[in-house]
Amino acid sequence: MIPHISSRPRRTLVLGAALGAALAFGAPSAIAGTLPVVPSAPLAAAKAPAAASASQSATWVAGTRAYLVITAPGDSSAVRAAVAANGGTVFSNFDAIGVIVAHSASAGFADTMRGVSGVQQVGATRTSDVPADAYNPALPANPAQATTPAGEPVRADMSQIKADQAWAVTTGSPSVKVGILDTGVDDQHQDLAPNFNAADSVSCAYGKPDTRAGAWRDVDTHGTHVAGTIAAAKNGKGVVGVAPGVKISAVRVAEPGNAFFFAENTICGFVWAGDHGFKVTNNSYYTDPWQFNCPDNADQAAIIEGVKRAQEYAESKGSLQVAAAGNENYDLAHKTTDSASPNDSTPVTRTITNACLDIPTELPGVVTVAANGTGTTKASFSNFGQGVIDVAAPGSDVYSTLPGGKYGSKSGTSMATPHVVGVAALIASANPGITPAQIRDKLATQANDIACPSDSRCTGTTANNSFFGEGQVDALKAVGTTNPPTGKYFENLGDFAINDNTTVESPITVSGVTGNAPATLKVGVDIKHTYIGDLKVDLVAPDGSVYTLHNRAGGSADNILQTYTVNASSEVAGGTWKLRVNDNAGGDTGKIDAWNLTF
Repeated sequence: MIPHISSRPRRTLVLGAALGAALAFGAPSAIAGTLPVVPSAPLAAAKAPAAASASQSATWVAGTRAYLVITAPGDSSAVRAAVAANGGTVFSNFDAIGVIVAHSASAGFADTMRGVSGVQQVGATRTSDVPADAYNPALPANPAQATTPAGEPVRADMSQIKADQAWAVTTGSPSVKVGILDTGVDDQHQDLAPNFNAADSVSCAYGKPDTRAGAWRDVDTHGTHVAGTIAAAKNGKGVVGVAPGVKISAVRVAEPGNAFFFAENTICGFVWAGDHGFKVTNNSYYTDPWQFNCPDNADQAAIIEGVKRAQEYAESKGSLQVAAAGNENYDLAHKTTDSASPNDSTPVTRTITNACLDIPTELPGVVTVAANGTGTTKASFSNFGQGVIDVAAPGSDVYSTLPGGKYGSKSGTSMATPHVVGVAALIASANPGITPAQIRDKLATQANDIACPSDSRCTGTTANNSFFGEGQVDALKAVGTTNPPTGKYFENLGDFAINDNTTVESPITVSGVTGNAPATLKVGVDIKHTYIGDLKVDLVAPDGSVYTLHNRAGGSADNILQTYTVNASSEVAGGTWKLRVNDNAGGDTGKIDAWNLTF
């Protein structure tokens, strides 16, 4: 994220532009992309002129703010009626996850709604007014298209992750749909049009699906650049994406003019992704206006809950979310201050803790991506953090598509993330039916380890550290012959703290599996803990039988990320299984990050 480009996509550092494209990101937004540089042409040439002159709506009044009203999933008619009765209007609602997007110009709206029966949380999503454009959105510009001469050299970033070699195995399946939640995509671009899926594209700006043709188009340049890295066509011109055979859809979550990604926009995007069968989504942004959302603030707690529910909904429908770590060179595992929020009004410096989350990248189940610089170095701007970063990918001087048939280079974790999304799409292409959790595991397993450099901020082991997580993704290894488990899959993504000299258990309830468990029950374990020689790890069957997986081995090594095979054929499959972790010493603590069972 470029210095948390305030509400923009996790901003990218624009390093250079080709074929006449002027690139630069303006006001701070959540784009995880690039640090801006002075453009070679007026900034207006780089941005879609789009929607700046929104027409005034009779519905809109000055002082209108947006709120998330959180209730139980299901029929929200009673709470929606309460919104109207208390000075608000329902702008959109997502009953499947119990989230209502409400607008109100009443300063007391949130406090009043918090007292309504059935309302669990209420939170303002911004510290600025909802634009009038929300009520009558202008369509983004459809730029005239430049042409490019023939020639499609393989770029260094593709060779670095062996995408060029992976194409000999698969270029990706057109049945795999990838969602690009960003500033929009130029679907007319010569390198994107062959793989663009208009039927599943939409604008979610302001928090309501806008399915008009072209509503998904780019109001910046960021989303089009991301799209090219994922799936630019292998057509003899321009560039080639990591997965040039898959289909891409644009879900514009950025608002025009400022490129802010407010919570209601992200929620709309995730629900759309789940309902439209996206196997993977790219999220190169953070949710504005707060760089970090803190659960002790009522507004920010509602934002966390709403976006978390939407992400979980998308994953339950088979969609894996991949997100940029950010561009502030900030240790996400040791948070202390936030000086960039709120970015839609006047930022203030505040003290924060690790309880405050950068979302969506720090939500459970989301793959968090750091940026490599040249080769396997850490990009200078990339955020980091032990137990936060999952994998890394090239993010410096990445050359890709730009609106209007153009091309140019950007840097940022925004640019690293689509490399990982492309690899995930290749994995899904090579393994039909694979689950989001299995793609996550495969991304980690196939990544190439990168040792810490001589930098005291880099902690952990070569296998998993704060700069690179599991390492740099490897497209060739990811589409190799090793297939994921094919049985029924169950997972618990909840965090369970492992304190000194204590025992903790994480449960999984298995249903829909008849008879006994198999003799080859797969138990995937992801434990973040320093000095794993302190730990004893057991699988506990529903009847209380104990199967030891790890017994104080590993000495001073960090973390257990391993899949165990257990002969559980004497156990009834159905019921509650538990992962039990016993810490037998003082001085080192951690958590059960996730675990799973495959029958």
